[in-house]
Amino acid sequence: MFHLKKHKASFWAGFVWAYHGLKHTFKAEINFQIQIIIALLVFLLAAVLNITTSDWLIIIITAFIVLSAELFNTAIESLVDLHINKIHPAAKIAKDASAGAVLLLSIMAAIIGLVIFIPYL
Repeated sequence: MFHLKKHKASFWAGFVWAYHGLKHTFKAEINFQIQIIIALLVFLLAAVLNITTSDWLIIIITAFIVLSAELFNTAIESLVDLHINKIHPAAKIAKDASAGAVLLLSIMAAIIGLVIFIPYL
């Protein structure tokens, strides 16, 4: 049977858990801090240059994709560290591949930023 009260509690608890994940990643991961600073600077530049709504949407989506990738990378690294007590080739591959995904997305974000901002400059 469906229990509405329990469902509501777990729904709101999900926001709390998400906040804790963001907070932990922000405190523990220098790359996440740098990516947030870069995103804020990009948003400031977009505001100063008065870019179009469609360009804003692309910038916002791109920034959130990179930040989300860093959160996934942190989760993968934490899970690997939890289950592997020593250096293991498979653990290295998992951690390196997830970091590589963040790198690729960061390069993509830089290219998108150049394509969008250069015509405004």
